[in-house]
Amino acid sequence: MDTILNIHQISHSYHTLKGETPALCDISFSVNQGEFLAIVGPSGCGKSTLLSLISGLLKPEQGEILLHEKPVEEQKDKIGYMLQRDELLEWRNIYRNVLIGPEIQRSLTPEVRKRAHELLDAYGLGQFKDSRPSELSGGMRQRAALVRTLILNPEVLLLDEPFSALDYQTRLNVSDDIGQIIRREGKTAILVTHDLSEAISLADRILVLSGRPAHLKKTVYLHFAYPDGTKDTPLLRRNAPEFKTYFNLIWKELNQHEHQIS
Repeated sequence: MDTILNIHQISHSYHTLKGETPALCDISFSVNQGEFLAIVGPSGCGKSTLLSLISGLLKPEQGEILLHEKPVEEQKDKIGYMLQRDELLEWRNIYRNVLIGPEIQRSLTPEVRKRAHELLDAYGLGQFKDSRPSELSGGMRQRAALVRTLILNPEVLLLDEPFSALDYQTRLNVSDDIGQIIRREGKTAILVTHDLSEAISLADRILVLSGRPAHLKKTVYLHFAYPDGTKDTPLLRRNAPEFKTYFNLIWKELNQHEHQIS
């Protein structure tokens, strides 16, 4: 696989009047084209900070982040960011919410409008395109938020605990839906989550971070063996025999020195 993203020896601290708080220390990894990467670690270790650096919203104090061998801060339009809450605008219907990015970028063409209709239809939202966000379930709103991100055709999707506001049952179904959508669209994705089960069910590889200042403790590659012809899905993984093994491995790694995970 071709490498799309390189994170090289990243370190970052937060500075206040009370002093310096180191967040990340000497973190390096790469992400391949089409890969789904998950990041887990103790609460407050700097996982969301790492996403902000990858998105170009923050600049690392040390190290570099390269997208196609060029600084990521010069290519922010190639990064899509999906937040914990959908942030849909209530005064816009779903179709117009999806188009807000192209409107801001002044790239709203007939082709983009057509693509918006195609994505909404493909992912079960076509009949709700004229509805207000408050008329949709939490899961449907998250799908709409993903379509809003996909319409900009980003090369890398950053997912910052995008299912955390949903109830457990909805969360399972939506994570399955969105995981399959991302793979169907062939997108490269990086997920930050405090839910180990979610990480294992969605990712190709999991990075385990230490406590603050975070460094990379372990990389876990995921592989599930199914009968020939069986499609790999997040819900199917949760019932696979390998699932418990991966869960226990990562749980042990997180709890060698820390007792609270995020």
